[in-house]
Amino acid sequence: MTNFQKRIITSVILLFFLIIINFTKLFGIGVLIICGWICIEFSEMFTKLVGGGLINSHSKKSNTDKFNFKYWALQLPIILYMFVIFGGSANELHGRSGSPVFFLYVLSICFLSDIGGYSIGKLIGGKKLTKISPNKTISGSIGPLLFCLIPTLLLFLDLIYLNYANYLTLIILSILTSVVCQAGDLTISLIKRKAKVKDTGYFLPGHGGFLDRVDGIIFALPASTVVLLLVI
Repeated sequence: MTNFQKRIITSVILLFFLIIINFTKLFGIGVLIICGWICIEFSEMFTKLVGGGLINSHSKKSNTDKFNFKYWALQLPIILYMFVIFGGSANELHGRSGSPVFFLYVLSICFLSDIGGYSIGKLIGGKKLTKISPNKTISGSIGPLLFCLIPTLLLFLDLIYLNYANYLTLIILSILTSVVCQAGDLTISLIKRKAKVKDTGYFLPGHGGFLDRVDGIIFALPASTVVLLLVI
């Protein structure tokens, strides 16, 4: 099985899992678990970024008994962001209409943007987009802008019927969410490059860790929430 096939299967399983918890009272707990897991992966990556810091207990010059300001200066904002901003945005989208429709809609934009970028980039190839992520191409950055419109095309009648928004607004929301998702992906890729790690974990086949899977989503959900609060 190729890495691309693993990536697709993992994405489908994750989406199916999220759909299940969306229709139960376990949503809030699930969000907290995911936020905590991502914070752990961030912590391990930042430990490598600052050169051992608090966790390198095997070093003769271990800093475990000292307050590592550089480590916590990176870590604390991430913890606050994940639980307050990202977690709050997920719950806002989920409870906006008393149903999980909009949350699943925005999440599917992120998933399909990732699939569109990966598949179009592999299919067409071409010039590299940036040195930050060598595998990303210009064609791969166009794919998400096309694939992100699929949820809007499939769901726009239901969304408009429920008075969520007009069609033009949903298109703008889809494109904005996709762009922010790509930017978030590149941001995390830059941090991983600085920390000299390929994946933040090994839990998800084809993706790596949870952070590798939701790197763009943790930025896209808050951006989508802002748009919804201001426009819709």
